[in-house]
This record gives sequence, C-alpha cells and structure tokens, in this order.
Amino acid sequence: MGKTIMTVDDSASIRQMVSFTLREVGYNVLEAVDGKDALAKIRGATVSMVITDLNMPNMDGIELIRNLRANSAYKFIPIIMLTTESQGNKKQEGKAAGATGWIVKPFKPDQLLSVVKKVLG
Repeated sequence: MGKTIMTVDDSASIRQMVSFTLREVGYNVLEAVDGKDALAKIRGATVSMVITDLNMPNMDGIELIRNLRANSAYKFIPIIMLTTESQGNKKQEGKAAGATGWIVKPFKPDQLLSVVKKVLG
C-alpha cells in the first residue's frame, strides 16, 4: 500500500487536481475542505504528508499547521503550503508555524510530484 497524503483546499478543482496527480503515481489521498475538516479527518489516520492551502474559511493553513505541530503524532510529518500567496512575510509565517515547503499556485503536476518525492524520499 502506498503512502497517504492529505490535501487541504477549499477549492474543489485544486483538490481534484492534487489528488489526481498524486494517485496517478500510487499515493493514497485524503481530502479536506479546510483546516477544521482536515483535523477531524486526520484523527486516527496514518498520513505521511499534508499539502495545504493558506487562505481557507473556518481554519486557514497556518492555523492548521500550528494545530498539527502541537500534536506529537504529526510533529515531524512534512507539511507543504500550496497557495497563491508568494509574499516573503507569508512564507516566514508559514515557516514559523512549521511548514516544510511552499509551492505557489498555479502549479504544474510534475513540480508538485518533484517536491513530494524530495520531501518523502
């Protein structure tokens, strides 16, 4: 069984594109619509990596990362921000919260896979 990656984005089309790209190469994918949904779905799941948007309703990506990092089960899993935000201060905020990497939308599927492979090894 392949590794499981959670993708968190309030845009259904982005979730579908990320999921399709990852499933195509053998990853299992868990989808969530925002940070609160992600926290509810990740409980009890074995997830190797999280790819999250920054700007979402209910709970944004930074808050989600803080919540995951506060939980010992997810303290060290890779978390990639996939967002339209490219300002340095947002990247710093993401890094301070515990983000492992940052991909700016729109992204190319091979760019996403290369980051995933690099981070998951």
